[in-house]
Amino acid sequence: MIFKNIIITTIVLSLRRSFSMATNSSLPGTFSVAYVTVPNEELAKTLAKGLVREKLAACVNIIPRITSIYEWKGEIQEDNELLLMIKTRTSRVDELTKFVRENHSYEVCEVISLPIEKGNPPYLKWLGEIVHESQ
Repeated sequence: MIFKNIIITTIVLSLRRSFSMATNSSLPGTFSVAYVTVPNEELAKTLAKGLVREKLAACVNIIPRITSIYEWKGEIQEDNELLLMIKTRTSRVDELTKFVRENHSYEVCEVISLPIEKGNPPYLKWLGEIVHESQ
């Protein structure tokens, strides 16, 4: 009887683990969208290609012609910029931030992220296949 209970417990735990792994890529917050502003298209493409090459992002959209108004060193600034919309794993946002900081031209660059709560399951599966969990 004890042996039978051990086998049943082992099977149940194994099934739970398999189910968890199969559905993990669609759990809310597993993936994030990070936003980075840049001054020009050259830097936008350099950062985007580097993030994808380093497997820190599955996809980076470059959104042109945004106007940023902000305070910097006590003065109101207005700049034309581009926005990078970066799809990644939440567990990789710190590495992504480090990469951007090391390769960005701004003294203080914007890197902010928001968790993805829901999405197209095949897209999220693809995102998870491209950007692996943090080590």
